[in-house]
Amino acid sequence: MAQLLSDAEIQTQASGLSGWTVDESKLQTTRKFKDFIAAIEFVNKLVEPAESKGHHPDIEISYNKVKIILTSHDAGGLTQSDFDMAAVISQIN
Repeated sequence: MAQLLSDAEIQTQASGLSGWTVDESKLQTTRKFKDFIAAIEFVNKLVEPAESKGHHPDIEISYNKVKIILTSHDAGGLTQSDFDMAAVISQIN
Protein backbone atom coordinates (compact mmCIF):
# COMPACT_ATOMS: atom_id res chain seq x y z
CA MET A 1 0.00 0.00 0.00
CA ALA A 2 1.21 3.50 -0.85
CA GLN A 3 2.13 5.84 1.99
CA LEU A 4 -0.14 8.80 2.72
CA LEU A 5 1.38 12.23 2.26
CA SER A 6 1.47 14.69 5.15
CA ASP A 7 -0.51 17.94 4.95
CA ALA A 8 2.71 19.85 4.23
CA GLU A 9 3.67 17.42 1.45
CA ILE A 10 0.19 17.71 -0.05
CA GLN A 11 0.36 21.51 -0.08
CA THR A 12 3.84 21.47 -1.64
CA GLN A 13 2.76 19.03 -4.35
CA ALA A 14 -0.52 20.88 -5.02
CA SER A 15 1.27 24.21 -5.45
CA GLY A 16 3.05 22.76 -8.48
CA LEU A 17 -0.17 21.75 -10.25
CA SER A 18 -2.08 24.41 -12.14
CA GLY A 19 -5.85 24.02 -12.13
CA TRP A 20 -5.99 21.34 -9.41
CA THR A 21 -7.37 21.77 -5.91
CA VAL A 22 -7.24 19.68 -2.76
CA ASP A 23 -10.58 19.02 -1.09
CA GLU A 24 -10.27 16.89 2.03
CA SER A 25 -8.45 13.75 0.85
CA LYS A 26 -9.08 14.32 -2.84
CA LEU A 27 -7.19 16.05 -5.63
CA GLN A 28 -9.53 17.39 -8.27
CA THR A 29 -9.87 19.48 -11.40
CA THR A 30 -12.67 20.37 -13.78
CA ARG A 31 -12.01 20.82 -17.48
CA LYS A 32 -14.47 22.51 -19.84
CA PHE A 33 -14.71 21.65 -23.53
CA LYS A 34 -16.59 23.03 -26.53
CA ASP A 35 -19.18 20.25 -26.45
CA PHE A 36 -20.02 16.72 -25.27
CA ILE A 37 -18.03 15.02 -28.04
CA ALA A 38 -14.84 16.91 -27.09
CA ALA A 39 -15.38 16.05 -23.42
CA ILE A 40 -15.72 12.34 -24.23
CA GLU A 41 -12.66 12.46 -26.48
CA PHE A 42 -10.69 13.85 -23.54
CA VAL A 43 -11.97 11.12 -21.22
CA ASN A 44 -10.94 8.48 -23.76
CA LYS A 45 -7.40 9.90 -23.69
CA LEU A 46 -7.26 9.14 -19.95
CA VAL A 47 -7.68 5.39 -20.41
CA GLU A 48 -4.14 4.44 -21.50
CA PRO A 49 -2.23 6.46 -18.87
CA ALA A 50 -4.59 5.32 -16.10
CA GLU A 51 -4.23 1.68 -17.11
CA SER A 52 -0.45 1.87 -17.51
CA LYS A 53 -0.05 3.46 -14.06
CA GLY A 54 -2.70 1.25 -12.48
CA HIS A 55 -4.22 4.40 -10.99
CA HIS A 56 -7.78 5.14 -12.07
CA PRO A 57 -9.44 8.51 -11.49
CA ASP A 58 -13.04 9.02 -10.56
CA ILE A 59 -14.63 10.87 -13.48
CA GLU A 60 -17.85 12.89 -13.64
CA ILE A 61 -19.13 14.07 -17.02
CA SER A 62 -21.76 16.76 -17.40
CA TYR A 63 -22.25 17.67 -21.06
CA ASN A 64 -19.05 19.66 -21.81
CA LYS A 65 -17.46 19.49 -18.35
CA VAL A 66 -15.26 16.71 -17.02
CA LYS A 67 -14.45 16.57 -13.32
CA ILE A 68 -11.50 14.37 -12.40
CA ILE A 69 -11.00 13.26 -8.81
CA LEU A 70 -7.90 11.47 -7.62
CA THR A 71 -7.38 9.73 -4.30
CA SER A 72 -5.71 6.51 -3.27
CA HIS A 73 -8.71 4.58 -2.00
CA ASP A 74 -6.63 1.71 -0.64
CA ALA A 75 -4.43 4.10 1.37
CA GLY A 76 -7.35 6.23 2.53
CA GLY A 77 -6.14 9.56 1.14
CA LEU A 78 -3.59 11.29 -1.03
CA THR A 79 -0.32 9.62 -2.02
CA GLN A 80 2.45 10.43 -4.45
CA SER A 81 0.62 8.33 -7.07
CA ASP A 82 -2.24 10.83 -7.09
CA PHE A 83 0.05 13.75 -7.81
CA ASP A 84 1.98 11.77 -10.43
CA MET A 85 -1.29 10.92 -12.19
CA ALA A 86 -2.47 14.55 -11.96
CA ALA A 87 0.74 15.66 -13.67
CA VAL A 88 0.13 13.20 -16.49
CA ILE A 89 -3.50 14.28 -16.87
CA SER A 90 -2.44 17.94 -16.93
CA GLN A 91 -0.47 17.24 -20.10
CA ILE A 92 -3.48 15.80 -21.96
CA ASN A 93 -5.44 18.18 -24.18
